[in-house]
Amino acid sequence: MYNLIDLFIFPSLYEGFGLPVIEAMACGTKVVSSNASSLPEVGGDKILYFDPKNIEEMKDVIGKELERQDTEEDKQRRIEWAKNFDFKKTSEEVKAAFALYKKQ
Repeated sequence: MYNLIDLFIFPSLYEGFGLPVIEAMACGTKVVSSNASSLPEVGGDKILYFDPKNIEEMKDVIGKELERQDTEEDKQRRIEWAKNFDFKKTSEEVKAAFALYKKQ
């Protein structure tokens, strides 16, 4: 479904991780997101942000991104960024961290 839309809008007030943002980016879809919680870390500088409690700011950011011409380079940057959030890699890193802790 992410491939069928022009823009993914994520107005979350609280987010534990931001998986929908990564899913959309992995498809190359443009994303605008709230700046709450972990979302700026998840989207990095590849997406635009807004204060989810400021409707005017949200409207402006959405409008700006809808008007902006997306390039193939932009899409590829989002796809490559999303690859940083690999579940297998993450689970291996958590496992290694627990192994280090267990040795102490």
